[in-house]
Amino acid sequence: MPSVKILLSLVFIVFIHFTIAWLNNQPVDVGPDIPAGKLRSLSFAPFHQDFSPIKEKFPLPEHIQEDMQKVADKTYSIRTYSVRDGMQPTPGFARKYGVEMLMGAWLGNGHAENKLEIEALIKAANDNADVVKRVVVGNEVMLRKDMAIDTLIGYIRQVKQAIRQPVTFADVWSSYMQYPQLFNEVDFITIHILPYWEDEPVAIENAAAHVEKIIKQIEDKARSVGVNKPILIGESGWPAVGRQRGAAIPSVINEARYIRELIQVANQHGFDYNIVEAFNQPWKSHSEGVVGANWGLLNIDREPVFPLTGPVQENPDWLIEFAWATGLSVLAVGMAVNALQAYTLPQLLIFVSMAQLFGISLVGLVDLGWSTSYNLWQQAYSVLMIVANILLAAGLLQRFHAVLRSQSANPTLTKALHIGYVLFALLAVFKSYQLATDGRYLSFPVEQFAVPAQGILGMVLCLIITENRINLSMTDLSGDTQNYPWERRLAYVMMSGIVGVVLGETYGFMSAYDFIQAHPTVLEGLPVALGYTLQNQQLLSWLLCCLILSLPFWRKAAAIVASVVKEHPITITRR
Repeated sequence: MPSVKILLSLVFIVFIHFTIAWLNNQPVDVGPDIPAGKLRSLSFAPFHQDFSPIKEKFPLPEHIQEDMQKVADKTYSIRTYSVRDGMQPTPGFARKYGVEMLMGAWLGNGHAENKLEIEALIKAANDNADVVKRVVVGNEVMLRKDMAIDTLIGYIRQVKQAIRQPVTFADVWSSYMQYPQLFNEVDFITIHILPYWEDEPVAIENAAAHVEKIIKQIEDKARSVGVNKPILIGESGWPAVGRQRGAAIPSVINEARYIRELIQVANQHGFDYNIVEAFNQPWKSHSEGVVGANWGLLNIDREPVFPLTGPVQENPDWLIEFAWATGLSVLAVGMAVNALQAYTLPQLLIFVSMAQLFGISLVGLVDLGWSTSYNLWQQAYSVLMIVANILLAAGLLQRFHAVLRSQSANPTLTKALHIGYVLFALLAVFKSYQLATDGRYLSFPVEQFAVPAQGILGMVLCLIITENRINLSMTDLSGDTQNYPWERRLAYVMMSGIVGVVLGETYGFMSAYDFIQAHPTVLEGLPVALGYTLQNQQLLSWLLCCLILSLPFWRKAAAIVASVVKEHPITITRR
């Protein structure tokens, strides 16, 4: 009979997990299909795994051919960003697979390199006029402040005089507003509109309307200087993975939805567009974090992230992940099955629930941690965190058993749990201060700390069942009775880190150029920026995680203060 009770508890908890996972991963209608399943234009940067312009490891001809073949059935045209550095064969492969080109020249702050790039652009455009239909002189040069506006205009005029194709310059839309003389220099206006990256980030529900608003502003500004030229959105898209900004949430569903809605807006208003981008770019994580590496229609293995037609699933592999999580839970229960025979039903449900939650968290950590590790150091860190979380989960399950059955603590285990929680708390402090001081491109590492946070909540449940109390100390959590007075500072430092993350995120909005233009005073801008911060579900999850991790240390701090007061009582003398 006890074995049946264990089995039924396990089936019940697994069924709840399956139901939630199934409901959260149903195919979603993200809007009308893209006509013929092909985009008008797609940013094309054929960097494969371990290739990067930062390391000066550029695409090979076979990579360009393979990638051109991959995108030929997804787009009518591609946009490139450089003419040299391995990209020389691109026009030939575009011709072979029937793809037109919006060819770009990469300009930086070095005149010698810019001269070579411009010369190569002119030659390639003239030699391949049948596939190179338009030309872009420079990408986001003014945003990066790589050169003076007059220098850029000089390059644009040089190219216009040397080729027959229409010539443009591409930058974020606010650069055209800041330098309206560009309207007169280009044959067509090329702006980047990325609602996720706006100084005031835009929620997916309002993204299409935001594009319409920006297009209207650009048209009005151009007309104010006597210009009426075609508009191309040179870059627009949405990230599938990474950190949230305000109400702008990266997800596969949101990426697919944004692209389809953008195309509807483009068709209604008659402007052209280019989607960024064809493939995920791991090398961009160096400067833009996880989110920068995940804008592609295809992942680094050249597999589709989502379809251009039909419903879209957030995680097509959810059933496999469910199976792995359940397997880990069954393994944990199986290893403890003899000890579980004496459990009451509430005790069983707590133990099995925590085993399943640990399994879910570990699988999520492995999947996200490994897939977003883009170099050897990141991979080593991910492996370290995975191993640490596995060991902590195993130790916590043993500790749960001891508390639920009122058994004495294993000294080796208690010491290991105590040290483990101190190390996780210290790492959480470090992560918080990173996010507070320079967090724009850093993801919130909730998945790395889910097991220790769940362990604290699980121990609270155990104490409610066994002792009818919810207050928790480090001794309760780990079983270690030794006091380390310096640990009391951890609770205070973690709380200051929480405040720092809120302040850092808020300041990040308030210090941005476009935000300042829209909200010039602190009193006007602070409520808006704070609102963006407090909309961030990932940020709030991280703060909650840190708060939970601090709980055992608060109790220890209180206990130490109480013991000091007891040993050194304060006497008040009345006069």
